[in-house]
Amino acid sequence: MSRKNWVVLILMLVAGAGIFAFSLRNTDLHQLSIDLANLNWGWFSVAVLCICLYLGLEGVVTKLFMADRYPDFSWKNTMRVPLVEQLFNGITPFSTGGQPAQLVAMLQAGVDGGRASSVLLMKFVVFQGMIVINFIISMLIGFHYIATKLQALSLLVVFGFVIHLSVIVALLLVMYWHSFTKRATNLLLRPVRWFVKENRYQNWQRVLDERIDSFYQESLKMRQEYGKLAKVSVVTLVQLAFYYLIPYFILLALGVQNLNVVMIVSLNVLIFMITSLFPIPGGTGGAEYSFTVLFASLITSNAKLVLAMLLWRILTYYFGMFAGMVALVLKPDPVKPYE
Repeated sequence: MSRKNWVVLILMLVAGAGIFAFSLRNTDLHQLSIDLANLNWGWFSVAVLCICLYLGLEGVVTKLFMADRYPDFSWKNTMRVPLVEQLFNGITPFSTGGQPAQLVAMLQAGVDGGRASSVLLMKFVVFQGMIVINFIISMLIGFHYIATKLQALSLLVVFGFVIHLSVIVALLLVMYWHSFTKRATNLLLRPVRWFVKENRYQNWQRVLDERIDSFYQESLKMRQEYGKLAKVSVVTLVQLAFYYLIPYFILLALGVQNLNVVMIVSLNVLIFMITSLFPIPGGTGGAEYSFTVLFASLITSNAKLVLAMLLWRILTYYFGMFAGMVALVLKPDPVKPYE
């Protein structure tokens, strides 16, 4: 990582510690220590297993896309890609660093840049599509609850849905209306010319056109591989299910009774959508706040609520970041050039 990335990582860890401390300001620390001592480590281990399966299944998705392009793309390389993504998602606003980090990880293994970009774009399309599907279902189940709890959060949920849906529509336009998409993006890029030098503007336009062309060519191939897309979609749905189940097992570990697993999963889907809107890396602040607001009625003890939030945040945010730091120092296995 660059020095700038290290600085951001340290700042995010400090910010996270500050938010944790702020969350504990009105909490009975003695009761919290009792709840932690009585934690059911069996159920908590299941929550840990869920985050491991979430990351592992993203590696499976990468392997499925790479199988016919680079058959010797090892499982070590495969698992390194999503872990590096987790690290850079966690230290960049709106998780924008994850895609470039995955690309660099694949280039380090010797994968052709164009093919690596296409694979990552197809992964992104499927992932976004499955998020939207999960989100629609969760809105039908849990939106009435969030709307009654806090109107501001319900507005964020709707806004998040519009953004994710817009991303899917834009990607589908590239896949099925290529020429129109190029004209539209070049038109939208035109105001940038007023603020940058002409050579930089031309370079950005060229790179954008190349990315659109590359994605379109890859999409032509993928549209003929219905079996592979079906497999990737199913794996991604299962992957997201494991992520969304994490709060359920954390609450079980804390001894919370009468839990509705469908409602808890739906609320976590909504939190995922809300968090993605916060510009601070990792949605820091927004994630913690959303969790405590939405799960407050399910956990009567304030100490348990705060402890549940801390454990959930450690697993869903910090676990992936530290795993990514380990993956980053691992040397990738070189692959044979694509023929």
